Amino acid sequence: MAGYPIPAWRVTLDGQDLTERFKPRLLELSLDEARGDEADQLDLVIHDHDGRMSIPPRGALLRVAIGWEGQGLVDKGSFRVDETEHSGAPDIISVRARSADLAKPMRTRTERSWHDTTLGAVLQDIAKRHGLKANIDPTLASRKVAHLDQTGESDVHLITRLSKRHDAVATVKAGCLLFTPIGSGKTTSGLTLPSVTIRRQDGDKHRYSIAERDSYTGVRAYWTDKKGATQKDVLVGSDENARRLPATYHSEAEAKEQAEAAHKRTQRGAATLSYSLALGRPDVYPEQRLRIQGIKPQIDDTEWLIVKTRHQITGTSGFTTSLEMETAI
Repeated sequence: MAGYPIPAWRVTLDGQDLTERFKPRLLELSLDEARGDEADQLDLVIHDHDGRMSIPPRGALLRVAIGWEGQGLVDKGSFRVDETEHSGAPDIISVRARSADLAKPMRTRTERSWHDTTLGAVLQDIAKRHGLKANIDPTLASRKVAHLDQTGESDVHLITRLSKRHDAVATVKAGCLLFTPIGSGKTTSGLTLPSVTIRRQDGDKHRYSIAERDSYTGVRAYWTDKKGATQKDVLVGSDENARRLPATYHSEAEAKEQAEAAHKRTQRGAATLSYSLALGRPDVYPEQRLRIQGIKPQIDDTEWLIVKTRHQITGTSGFTTSLEMETAI
């Protein structure tokens, strides 16, 4: 149909532009972007019917940009080839690559301890070890850390553990370690992501869910008072239908941090929304705030927070984007 948008993309391998070579062979390009607790993932599936395509080596660097012809491309970053597969007939090459910044040293288990410091100092130390810049929200950076052990644990796992404890986004992209409160919607350079508005006619499918059984009114966490040799607790929210965390923490401060983080997760997860866009939106990212227009008041009146995005370009269905969202608080 005249005027129908045409998907556009660019793929480079170790700096060599392979776009034109891939174009007649591309079966699928899919990109999954997560908020921080998972690595972004790129999947490529291409024809090798004539045997002229090479299987890229593990560790090769892929860089990808996606968009629409005439509208420019959005750079989605770099990815290290992690898995490859050749299957047939017909012969097909499948490539899976993950965020290039999460290199092997960050996944190597190590042992360290910190005493009487701050969360910002811990994260700065980790970033420095890997030659990364650090962009840490000031309100999180100033939080006291009386003692922290890293025992047989990779830096990636430690950062993830700290992000859950402090209800933060922790991600490594473009040579930067970003650590900010969930919902703050910051890029690695510290810029605020713009909010997005989607109309009903922009979508293809949606699924809205809310469950009363998940509507906890508060969270209670327990900690050990070593001086009195007793177990104590802290409550965040109200006790009417409070969730109880199973772990027992070392201090009142840690118990309170864990309870606050769990309470925020509960509030955001009270309602969820998945949405499939018939026309892909390469400019949407996890952590962006989003409004819907034209479905139901309960959905339209809620401000949503994007948790995951999936961009998919194929030869049959064009370019689509799927979003997973939770309630913004």
